[in-house]
Formats: sequence, structure tokens, C-alpha cells
Amino acid sequence: MPQHKSAAKRARQDAQKRLRNRRHRSRMRTMVKKVLESDDVSQVQSDYLEAQSGLDHLAAKGIIHRNQAANVKKRLARHIHALSEA
Repeated sequence: MPQHKSAAKRARQDAQKRLRNRRHRSRMRTMVKKVLESDDVSQVQSDYLEAQSGLDHLAAKGIIHRNQAANVKKRLARHIHALSEA
């Protein structure tokens, strides 16, 4: 239990941020999964553009690290490249 008013406020703010970050991370995972599970090349490319934009947005907001966003985008791009070659 917080002993000071400022500590109580900080705890409330942290809880709100934690929920907001969970929502964003869940949305990110859904976008990534959508790209990885699809086999249609044209659909995958449009999903990739949406995921790329979302990842950049999350990195800019500080929800994920910019290197993590880059690594996920690279993994998705490799998946698309493998689909287009097959």
C-alpha cells in the first residue's frame, strides 16, 4: 500500500499504462501472426504494410524497442520473400 499521495497516483498511472501497453502488444502480435499464417502473396504484402506501420508506431511511442521492431519487420520480410519464391 502506498504511503504517500504521489505514490498512490503513480501506482494508478502505472496500472493504466500497463493495460494500454498490453493492448498494443496484443494488437502487434495479432498483426504479425496474420502475416505469418497467410499463404496468399498479395494478402500477405498488404498485411505486412499494416504490420510495418504498426510496429513503427509502437517503436516511436516507446512501447517496444526500435531494434525489436526492426527485427520483427526483417523476419516478416524474409517470410514474404520465401513465399514469393515458392
